[in-house]
Amino acid sequence: MNKNIVQFVFILFLLLPFAMNAHRPDRSLIYLRVYETAGIDGRFEIMASELDKYLGIDLGKHPSVEEVAVYSEKIQKYLLAHSAFSSVYGKHNIIFTDEISILNIDFGSFVAIHFKLDNIVQLPDELEVTYSVFFDENPLQTNALGMEYNWKAGLINNEKIMALDFTPGQKTKTLDLTDTSVWKGFMAMMKQGAWHIWIGIDHILFLLALILPSVVRREKVMLDIGNNQAVATKSSRWKWIAVGEFKPAFWYILKIVTFFTIAHTITLSLASLGIINLPSRWVESIIAFSIGLAAYHNIKPIFMGKEWAIAFIFGLFHGFGFATVLSELGFKGENLSLSLLGFNIGVELGQVVIILLIFPLLYVIRKSKLYPKLLVWLSALLIVISLYWLIERAFDIDMPFDEYLNGKIYPIVRFFGLV
Repeated sequence: MNKNIVQFVFILFLLLPFAMNAHRPDRSLIYLRVYETAGIDGRFEIMASELDKYLGIDLGKHPSVEEVAVYSEKIQKYLLAHSAFSSVYGKHNIIFTDEISILNIDFGSFVAIHFKLDNIVQLPDELEVTYSVFFDENPLQTNALGMEYNWKAGLINNEKIMALDFTPGQKTKTLDLTDTSVWKGFMAMMKQGAWHIWIGIDHILFLLALILPSVVRREKVMLDIGNNQAVATKSSRWKWIAVGEFKPAFWYILKIVTFFTIAHTITLSLASLGIINLPSRWVESIIAFSIGLAAYHNIKPIFMGKEWAIAFIFGLFHGFGFATVLSELGFKGENLSLSLLGFNIGVELGQVVIILLIFPLLYVIRKSKLYPKLLVWLSALLIVISLYWLIERAFDIDMPFDEYLNGKIYPIVRFFGLV
């Protein structure tokens, strides 16, 4: 393998993780309530930190209603420019009610801006919705629309179902008001699970640490280091040997990742059901640590032959990280079980796609003399990234390197269509 290619891969992995923050709350929501006679009302729910960052205001992590009210005109103006509703009856203007509410969660607060739609003389069967909040500012942004109440669909109060999800490539979608949206909600949750894996760079790097040694096997080589043959002593070192066949190696890494899936499914379910909850700061710090430990194991084995244990133990904490996403989405009620199932299936499919993209490439280059070095170099780099994130998360500080690289790397990432 060309040395320049190795250097390019090394630099790419050095830069990308810092340019993409994991578990960032890059999601804004619309909740709708549809009434038989009173029309349609709802609210926008946006993270206060995103309002600060992209609108240049100063709300802080947990603002009060009074503090948000100071900037309500600016927030409303932005929302009007990046959201729209229409149907066969024409355009439905957004009328803000001036009601503001705050939803405090572990890592920040959602600011809820309430509104109603005009021109609802008769309920339409379909509603065309555009929601492009922060898509121009952030290529990793995803938005969603949830139904709280819908008479035409027979939904009862407090039964929140995800009906639509929006991405930079799909800013406008059609909402079927006559559909209960259970299937749509299930499919949308699958998409959210897969999408979260693909933008959750810490999860990807943990998987990478597990995948790197999957195309080679570690064997102990005995070395004769004695000068006197009669009293010769022997020492040993580890040597990487390329695997012989594709299929056994591929099934091996799938088995490891399956243990990871089982583990995060357990804790995701427990956290979402409110049975166990851990502080987000602890969880994110342990996730960062898990990357470094898995990478260190590639350099110096600590769980020889039990890589599944690393995947399972730390998969438990990654599950709590995934639960953060569901808390962002805010969906609950009797459809929570379907949401969990859909999200977990999406995560698993997302992981399989990552393996399918990475594993064949590693298999092709596994016999190269440079591969053992590449494995060690990338593992060392993962340890550095792990320590960087661990310091940020454990001490709740923002390192300046992130913001600098965001401005440098995002244009390149977007140019190549990676996000």
